[in-house]
Amino acid sequence: MERQSVTDSSVELRLCRVDAVEEGEALRVEIDGRPPLAVYHVDGEFFVSDDTCSHGEASLAEGSVDGAEVECPWHSGKFCLRTGNAVNFPAVTPIRVYPTIVRDGEVFIKSNQEQS
Repeated sequence: MERQSVTDSSVELRLCRVDAVEEGEALRVEIDGRPPLAVYHVDGEFFVSDDTCSHGEASLAEGSVDGAEVECPWHSGKFCLRTGNAVNFPAVTPIRVYPTIVRDGEVFIKSNQEQS
């Protein structure tokens, strides 16, 4: 039987140093060719999502971080930082979250190369 190899088309993208994001805060990060991202620092963990709210196009990095949730600064919609799910109206559409890696004092995400 012939075996097919599957290649991992994901890459690690460096976003920022861990000390660039204060505990309980978020940082907007822009990478050429990609939508803006938000890096969150919560209880010693780091989370990354698309920065743009799915409801009103506001920057989530400018919102309030409360535990593992972020509240949009425009209309108070909330999202879970672990899953991206909308948890408070008027937000109903989830945001994209990324697998996050912290290594050597820096925050990375694993992202598919094909994304844009």
